[in-house]
Amino acid sequence: MSEFLSQIVQLIFSGLTIGSIYALIAIGFVITYNITGILNFAQGEFAMLGALITISLVSAGLPKILAIVLAIGIVFLVGSMFERFAIYPARNSTVVTLIIITIAVSIALRGIALLIWGTEPKSLAPFTSGDPLSILGAVIQPQSLWAISVTIVSLILMYVFFEKSYMGKAVTACVVNRQAARLMGIRPERMSLIAISISAALGAVGGIIIAPISGATYSMGLMLGMKAFIAAVIGGISNAPAAIAGAMIIGLLESFTEGLWTSGYKDAVSFGVLILVLFVMPNGILSKVSGKRV
Repeated sequence: MSEFLSQIVQLIFSGLTIGSIYALIAIGFVITYNITGILNFAQGEFAMLGALITISLVSAGLPKILAIVLAIGIVFLVGSMFERFAIYPARNSTVVTLIIITIAVSIALRGIALLIWGTEPKSLAPFTSGDPLSILGAVIQPQSLWAISVTIVSLILMYVFFEKSYMGKAVTACVVNRQAARLMGIRPERMSLIAISISAALGAVGGIIIAPISGATYSMGLMLGMKAFIAAVIGGISNAPAAIAGAMIIGLLESFTEGLWTSGYKDAVSFGVLILVLFVMPNGILSKVSGKRV
């Protein structure tokens, strides 16, 4: 295989890896938006918390798998507190007010992380050791395979939860028709708590996966959240599969921009695509083909 084709394969794997992480955070955006009608700009901070808490627990001597489970649980609780003490009391406010609240919480979480962990980047060892794999001439790190695999498993579990479990169907009922769900005895406020808590846990998973690849800092959540937001908007903010597709598109765009052009423009390309999509197809590029089942 020629060197150029090997480079293309390498860029595709890199794009899928970063796209998988964006997908986990973007799904959190979609779930929260569908249930509450707001865009949660604190979603990226949940990823930051998941990564930094895991690193601290591992540094304290806990086994890595236990540290990861505990970190996801802690972020789940942080998400629950966020919904109960920030979103729930203001549930009758305007959407703009609720969005401002999420931005304020995002800034607060970043400030708390700065006080606890400082400004120095933290690192987490890869989930497994071993030599990189060679696939079609491209070199693939084991952590990249972990990122893609964990994302696929997480999305399958999300599908099973929402489509097969009673609780998941209750959440879905609130998404389809909030008033009808209330008439059937479902409490949308409780579903809001569950949805935002799950979104926080998904964000934590994304942060933990990326920590061995790019490290973790108190400020990492800002850009992760913005990229995931772009992915969700490009795909269609109310549709999870479309958001996943949007995340993969953003991941591949960044990878190819960095590999074939320059890393300095990869963020500009992502934001440029967002502006283009908002002008041409404001409901997302997959909104027409994905639809919604009622």
